[in-house]
Amino acid sequence: MDFGLVLQTDPPASQVVSLMKRAEHNGFRYGWTFDSAVLWQEPFVIYSQILANTQELIVGPMVTNPGTRTWEVTASTFATLNDMYGNRTVCGIGRGDSAMRVAGRAPNTLGLLGRAMGVIRDLAEGREAVVDGNPIRIPWIREGKLPVWMAAYGPKALALAGEKADGFILQLADPYLTEWMVKAVRQAAVEAGRDPDAITICVAAPAYVGDDLAHARDQCRWFGGMVGNHVADLVSRYGEHSSMVPEELTAYVKSRQGYDYSHHGRAGNPSADFVPDEIVDRFCLLGPAEAHIEKLRALRDLGVDQFAVYAMHDAREAVIDAYGQCVIPALNG
Repeated sequence: MDFGLVLQTDPPASQVVSLMKRAEHNGFRYGWTFDSAVLWQEPFVIYSQILANTQELIVGPMVTNPGTRTWEVTASTFATLNDMYGNRTVCGIGRGDSAMRVAGRAPNTLGLLGRAMGVIRDLAEGREAVVDGNPIRIPWIREGKLPVWMAAYGPKALALAGEKADGFILQLADPYLTEWMVKAVRQAAVEAGRDPDAITICVAAPAYVGDDLAHARDQCRWFGGMVGNHVADLVSRYGEHSSMVPEELTAYVKSRQGYDYSHHGRAGNPSADFVPDEIVDRFCLLGPAEAHIEKLRALRDLGVDQFAVYAMHDAREAVIDAYGQCVIPALNG
């Protein structure tokens, strides 16, 4: 099982680089960041420093979107990093939540996202693609490689991930919902004539190692609020009791009263007050290292290839070290 570290690109960027170096030293193979140009610093600039200061770490956004940058710019940026440091990038992509909404725009449509994934991959790997009706190719790319992993929750998005993505990113660690969504992605892959086992499955969620569960929950409750943004979109689209979306995912957003992006992805987010302890426990990994190992083994048995640790809390170094000392060896020993 692979492990990733997910950070926000808060200044100073040197701290982000330092934490990624620490993660690689502890056995993490992937370094991910949020991508929202207004809320945080520009991640692709920082990726260059992360790649220069690590040996094998694979880096990428969790997640970018097809609306804040033109597709050829996104592809060229990935390809430039790959040319400088070897093929050590991955494109995590979705419809766009904070990046689009903070700028006053709606998230991108799934149709646009599906087209963008193919174009960005083709251009970054040196093939011709059509952008705004014009066939283009980036001529200097040689032997470029860019896996494109798509974040999804709802049935149409899960189907698109199965049809077109190299990997599927699920931003929650509930085993029941993981099983349901992985099955949906793999079924869509089969129906599209693809090998379902060729799609990498990445579960991403906060992890907090320690015995004080009340404190851990408070540090990670923000995650239920962040997921709630996407769930609220699903409820508005499919209805509160739709058979298209499991009630285990949608029920908790009934008391949601809106969302303030100025606290997005941060411990103590007041917009996450509606999230009950049960959801925090289901969606996150909390407790002593043994509890993390047990849940990760269950997720691995469901086909999860990577667990990416959201480390937006007051114990970032401690959780990186605990995973390196106890959790990663137990899963991969």
